[in-house]
Amino acid sequence: MKKCLVLGATGFIGGHIARAALEAGWEVRCFRREESRFGHLEGLPVDWVCGDLMDCDSLRRAMEGVDVVFHAAAFYPKEGHPSKIPGQIVQAKQETQNVIEATSQAEIQKFIYTSSLTTIGHPPLQENRLADERDVYIPGTLAKSGYYEAKIVMEELILSACKTGFPAVVLNPTAVFGPGDVHVTMGGLLIGAAKGWMIGWLPGEINVVDVRDVGTAHIAAVDRGQIGERYIIGGHNYTVREALTEAARVAGAKPPKFKIPMWALNSLVILGEIIPTLPLPSNHLRAVHLWQGYNTDKAAKELGFTPRPFEETVRDALDWFQENGLL
Repeated sequence: MKKCLVLGATGFIGGHIARAALEAGWEVRCFRREESRFGHLEGLPVDWVCGDLMDCDSLRRAMEGVDVVFHAAAFYPKEGHPSKIPGQIVQAKQETQNVIEATSQAEIQKFIYTSSLTTIGHPPLQENRLADERDVYIPGTLAKSGYYEAKIVMEELILSACKTGFPAVVLNPTAVFGPGDVHVTMGGLLIGAAKGWMIGWLPGEINVVDVRDVGTAHIAAVDRGQIGERYIIGGHNYTVREALTEAARVAGAKPPKFKIPMWALNSLVILGEIIPTLPLPSNHLRAVHLWQGYNTDKAAKELGFTPRPFEETVRDALDWFQENGLL
């Protein structure tokens, strides 16, 4: 029986990695900062340990006797003025280096790192294809986004460590939806669509994937993922309008009616910079022009990844939100 440690187990994706490991018959240890936090794992037979990614001793203790580490707790820069980005990158680097050091000392067999779709860059225009694992986000392309800049720095640290023997596999989930969205991240779009609030759509294309399939992909990556490789864990490519229309259809609500112009979107981004306390996801809104579809053939071929229909994802997510008083 394998024994794994899930960093970030109280989160949306981390919790589903833990669930998938339990379903695979593994012994699961879950890392959290606060004893009162369970994410969507409350009542499940996991071993909870407390610690912090900035506390190397707590990481080393958590990794004792573990075969596999799943790192789904990578630093997530909060919204704020772009002047905060250098400090965010420093913290992202330090946390990542701490995890790499603790994992190396523990002699872990496999390290599965949950990265981001934002580290996948755009393919060369002349190649006329969907983005895939060959494409890398160029730091500074979106210089005012701490999220984009921190995510690429952390992924590069992990991949660089692989060159000296660090046993890591990198997974890049796309836009993740599904039940268990305890912090109401992407699920906020589904709630908005179900309530008829999504009257307009943003330009661009996205790839959507079910969080349960993301969890299963992490388990598959332990035995089938190649060290030092990236895998895009994505489901279905849609325009934003198509995705919101499908969500509204499943919810029995009205679909969006008009396209939101870029000038309005840019105005929101500027407003978020002027008034940082406003609840605007400026990190992501300013990146709309970078949104794209993805080629997920590598994960399908090497990990056996097969995504479920988006309709099922939306239905199950909305049911979970309703059961938990969020809809």
